[in-house]
Amino acid sequence: MSCGGCACEAATGTGATASEAYLQGEPVREARELVAELCRHFYAQGWVTGTGGSITVKVNDPAVPLADRLIVMSPSGVQKERMVAEDMYVMAADGKVLSAPAAKPWPNKPPKCTDCAPLFMKAYLMRGAGAVIHSHGMETCIATMLNPGAKEFRMTHMEMIKGIKGHGYRDELVIPIVENTPYEYELTDSLSEAIAAYPKATAVLVRNHGIYVWGDSWINAKTQAECYHYLLDACIKLYQLGIDWTTPEHGPINSAKRLRSILSPEIPNGCHSAETSKCVVLDIEGTTTPISFVTDVMFPYARDNVRKHLTSTFDSEETKEDIKLLRIQIEGDLRNGVPGAVPVPPDETGKEEVINSLVANVESMIKADRKITSLKQLQGHIWRTGFEKKELQGVVFEDVPVALKNWHANGIKVYIYSSGSREAQRLLFGNTTYGDLRKFLCGYFDTTTGNKRETKSYFEISQSLGVDSPSQILFITDVFQEAVAAKNAGYDVIISIRPGNAPLPDNHGFRTIKSFSEI
Repeated sequence: MSCGGCACEAATGTGATASEAYLQGEPVREARELVAELCRHFYAQGWVTGTGGSITVKVNDPAVPLADRLIVMSPSGVQKERMVAEDMYVMAADGKVLSAPAAKPWPNKPPKCTDCAPLFMKAYLMRGAGAVIHSHGMETCIATMLNPGAKEFRMTHMEMIKGIKGHGYRDELVIPIVENTPYEYELTDSLSEAIAAYPKATAVLVRNHGIYVWGDSWINAKTQAECYHYLLDACIKLYQLGIDWTTPEHGPINSAKRLRSILSPEIPNGCHSAETSKCVVLDIEGTTTPISFVTDVMFPYARDNVRKHLTSTFDSEETKEDIKLLRIQIEGDLRNGVPGAVPVPPDETGKEEVINSLVANVESMIKADRKITSLKQLQGHIWRTGFEKKELQGVVFEDVPVALKNWHANGIKVYIYSSGSREAQRLLFGNTTYGDLRKFLCGYFDTTTGNKRETKSYFEISQSLGVDSPSQILFITDVFQEAVAAKNAGYDVIISIRPGNAPLPDNHGFRTIKSFSEI
């Protein structure tokens, strides 16, 4: 990225002369001073010592759409506590440098745009961020070392989780982790992949390095950054005390008793000894819950209420994010000629036109039973309303609550892996005819982890669960292809035979059960 002069045209639609005036104007000056002030503040917090870390904000100009606003970015290699407004770079919305700081006398280094610039641009372009903070806070580095192979950092039932956009106290906060590289700009691809794979995330951890946090404004980004640092620091202290931060009850770490009798020694599929199993991962549809409940109750409810939901929540931030994900999916469907996909007009055409096209696309997606994140996220939000209004109640087989309770009592961690969104999973198990079963569950995985029929998805899960080997995980599903993928990842696998489930191939080679009581 060039760090040349400032005779470029600003992203305000004005000419070169006007652009130069704009660069010297009040909104840009305030943004420059704000970044310098935040750098000094974060230095005091220990987040940007040794010239590390970086901060960037969009210029606050209500007359310009957020996506088109100028960007102010801190430089590289400058003592953050000594920064002033004149040290900042100013860029157009596409990352082109419009104004660079003047060189200072020795021993100051020549001015250089931060190496974080391409990573910041990913958050701006992919998430519509208004500010991004990159911190080298010690807790953000150490937290990634607690489980060296993990691709995610998870926690739940901690008050400060409420400070993270889209999360509540009972939610599981999931922060993706990417591997560090010798040079910061080399992180660009892995960061963008993490942003795409975790649509609910507002941060990405870099192992042995730090964290990137973004928000729709500098206040939102700062608030979330403070919450992330607090939570990660708390998890490190809990780790030192031997307390597990990943489960609702926060019990002792590694107190789990081995799961016994998972598989009989005579099982012909070559599974490992049952006594080495530490975790159980459960599918939902056809495993814990009748297929008929999903197909005859949940899907029709989402289909019948999609228009009502979009209409009543159209201007909310949550629905704006849902629509953004749907637009991206639909654009891809149109390019690939997916049947049922219809163009979504721009917002300027009017709310009703946009909703009509979205409803048509969503109905087609539901009819085709597509396992895609954009659809599952929207369905989860529609179902949340249904559960809140008591129009929906989760259904599980009668043997499921007993098994969950027994596993929990024996210290076995139980997780859910379903094509339904994490929120939908929590809603179902939190509102069953047997009461709230979430206290027996330690976490949730959905399609943001990967396709359920791909081996790499199960490998990613095993990396997140803290087991020594994938063979210590028992996976139970009703889908043969999922069983094969999990087995190829090294899991122990059992196939669930429930009313309405699809028939299995002959000589499939897996142990089958009709009830969890058989385990």
